[in-house]
Amino acid sequence: MFSRLSPAAFRLLRSARVAHLATADHKGRPHVVPICFAVDGRELFTPLDEKPKKSPPLRLKRARNIILNPKVAVLVDHYEENWRRLTYILIHGRAMLAMRGKKHRKAVRLLRKKYSQYRSMRLEERPVIIVRYISAHSWAAKDA
Repeated sequence: MFSRLSPAAFRLLRSARVAHLATADHKGRPHVVPICFAVDGRELFTPLDEKPKKSPPLRLKRARNIILNPKVAVLVDHYEENWRRLTYILIHGRAMLAMRGKKHRKAVRLLRKKYSQYRSMRLEERPVIIVRYISAHSWAAKDA
């Protein structure tokens, strides 16, 4: 659970505006994309939202990869020119796609609370990736 993170790492996880989701296809080839996300105590949620995309939501590479291989990683980091303030969290988890249901509604609520842009999108009609926490590693430079 995310509560196993240090208080500073958990604050970064809750406040970060962007992360990177890594999936792998059936041959193990990695695919990494930036994501908007929200978290609760055990899961991370990221929508396949209405921002322009080349494919329908379930045909996106990340969605196809999750269907074939649910093992994912999420990297949340903080960068500054003062490298003594660098920090990151690497989360390993199992992902699933949700189109409806209790977790989907929770995800939509959390995402809209965090990102004002999502308040005008039809997220309730879009798939959400739910990443269930397996483990996490955090690192912070000396002054972080």
